[in-house]
Amino acid sequence: MAKILCIETSTSVCSVAYCEDGDVVASKELFKVNSHASHLTLLIQELFQEANAPELTDIDAIAISSGPGSYTGLRIGVSTAKGLCYGLNKPLIAIDSLTILSYPVISQNSLSSDMPILFCPLMDARRMEVYTALFNPQLEKVEDVSAKIVDEDTFVSILESNKVVFFGNGAEKCREVINHPNAEFLNDCHPLAKHIGALAEEKFAQGQFEDVAYFEPFYLKDFVATTPKKKVI
Repeated sequence: MAKILCIETSTSVCSVAYCEDGDVVASKELFKVNSHASHLTLLIQELFQEANAPELTDIDAIAISSGPGSYTGLRIGVSTAKGLCYGLNKPLIAIDSLTILSYPVISQNSLSSDMPILFCPLMDARRMEVYTALFNPQLEKVEDVSAKIVDEDTFVSILESNKVVFFGNGAEKCREVINHPNAEFLNDCHPLAKHIGALAEEKFAQGQFEDVAYFEPFYLKDFVATTPKKKVI
């Protein structure tokens, strides 16, 4: 039975969870923008102080969301996870953020349709751009992760022959432009650490660990720094 600390920081939500044998023992979530740098380590500390959990030194692995998502959030989450892995001498497990986002939606799916159903996580990438992929009901990717600019034609060919469920923090802004009878939208879906446990347990059992020294988040597109219009002296 693996004892795994799970960390998810790919969006504005900062969350951690302690899982045993794929089951969630305790979790903490902070729905506050720009909270990762100041709160992530505090959440981890509180998790192990308050939860029915062992000492942090007794865990078997650390699992992290690997991206895509927020550049800053991913960087903070991964650097924290790698630091803990080095300090505790524990292996690192990486799960892609869109799979984490899709896992609870698909596992709790009770939809019925006379045509195939696909699941489409949409993660906000600013403006009308999203990070997305397509999953079947077995949580298998049928279209790999990509960045798309969403307009009324983006998913037309897929929607013609499939019922597509859209969800994630990028779904709301796409709702107005995706006007197809086969499109369904779900609200309040977030990639959370408590959804990593079962996915990480499977990788732990198979020995699928990352190289802590060289692992980097999957940013998908380069971070573009902006220059302030007004200079402050």
